[in-house]
Amino acid sequence: MQGKPKTAIEVFAVRFAQEKDVSVLFAMIKELAEYENLQDILEATEQLIREALFEKRVAQALIAESKGEAMGYAVFFHNFSTFVGRPGIYIEDIYVKPQMRGRGIGRSLFEFIAKLAVERNCERLEWACLDWNEPSIAFYKKMNAAAMDEWILYRLSGKALEKVSRGSGGLGSLK
Repeated sequence: MQGKPKTAIEVFAVRFAQEKDVSVLFAMIKELAEYENLQDILEATEQLIREALFEKRVAQALIAESKGEAMGYAVFFHNFSTFVGRPGIYIEDIYVKPQMRGRGIGRSLFEFIAKLAVERNCERLEWACLDWNEPSIAFYKKMNAAAMDEWILYRLSGKALEKVSRGSGGLGSLK
């Protein structure tokens, strides 16, 4: 016999995270790292998350909750397109606890951010997804999101970033 079928949650809310949410938010960040098999590269701490979100304000976070219990989160920030001359929003993380998936929580997080994007006159809402994450890919396709197959995501980090910042990568001075 199978367990109780998943049903939509009648009462849940999406709200902006507050500084008091940092420990709950960080616990879910660790859950996401585990789900994505990326625990070995998780360097963030509660303090770094607190500083980024509430002191430096380089990103914003949302919490999805029901009856005071966090069920998921999203972290996002603004970017800018020179081709359209308008800002966009990049979703860094969107996560719903495994036992709460399939109940409309992820969609509500996306809808909240999409509404913000429209209110803020943003042209785009973008994010990246691991190529093996079929459930998420199916979810994104259901929303009519377009995969940007012609674009390749690049990253400089760690020692490579430091090397380029010092101008020792053959790129010249960044003065």
